[in-house]
Amino acid sequence: MLFKISTVITMAAAVLGHMEIYKPCPRYSSKCSSQPALPAGETIDYNLNTPIGSNGNILAPFCKHTTPWTQATETWTAGQPVTVSFVAGGATHSGGHCEFSISYDGGNTYVVVHQELKYCFFTASPSAGGVDTVRDYTFTLPANLPGTDKAVFAWTWVNAVGNREFYNNCGDIAIKGSAGSYTGKKMTIANYGAGYPVIPEFLGNYDTGISYYTTNTTQVTVTGNGYTGGATTPTATTATTTAVPTTSTTTKAPTSTAPVTTATQVSTPTPGTGSCTSNTYQCSSDGSGYQVCLNSAWSSVIKCSSGTICYNNGGSVYCGWP
Repeated sequence: MLFKISTVITMAAAVLGHMEIYKPCPRYSSKCSSQPALPAGETIDYNLNTPIGSNGNILAPFCKHTTPWTQATETWTAGQPVTVSFVAGGATHSGGHCEFSISYDGGNTYVVVHQELKYCFFTASPSAGGVDTVRDYTFTLPANLPGTDKAVFAWTWVNAVGNREFYNNCGDIAIKGSAGSYTGKKMTIANYGAGYPVIPEFLGNYDTGISYYTTNTTQVTVTGNGYTGGATTPTATTATTTAVPTTSTTTKAPTSTAPVTTATQVSTPTPGTGSCTSNTYQCSSDGSGYQVCLNSAWSSVIKCSSGTICYNNGGSVYCGWP
């Protein structure tokens, strides 16, 4: 039996989903006004509003889908305003911390370009009468953000109330600008697997976990080769976020410091047999796809899209071009 990513998410997630973006169009979304062609072998995902992590457990790969759209869905310009839009309705869990980040290396490293802390989706603090009617955020990209034909945009969210969840959608974009580099804050990851902090329920204190976003942070540098307008196939992203850990340069944080290792393929036991650690991933023996450990047993192989193969990158896997 072949498991689709959406099937794995449905089996693994114990909670109903709540928020998702539609602009830029996230991978395999059914909610966008227009989408590129799906990668070969992929299907529309109707569950993009489910969390990828809950109470420190991994429920789905980062970006939810490891193979990008067949082309960029939007072209942004360095130094200009952009708008990120969310699907109307949903459950906002009394707000929380949102970040908006961009990766230039296929999802290994994300630099933050905007934050909406404490009251994401709300007009103001709920205790001060704020209401959760915000579904669009417009912000200006850094003027010195490098250009590229292939970038990954990521929205992430830690909710204020309810199960300790981590939400994430990714879109494939291009950025008009010159070749160069940009240094900024590294993406914050929480409530998602071993090595990352579990931010507790806010219980009315909206400073809960705020240090992971403001003072307890790491700077990263991303590099772009410049925009040419010729992008047709964005680079694949990592399947889990152990390749993009949030570490501290000030007070020591309980986050992963494992270095990124050279990507290699690994052998795989027979699907559905053998013991493993739940919510972990590994490439198939022939590199054609990867497996997810559910209930201490490996799933059947989830195929990478046509033309891509699976790579093991430290504690993560991703589908990329040979």
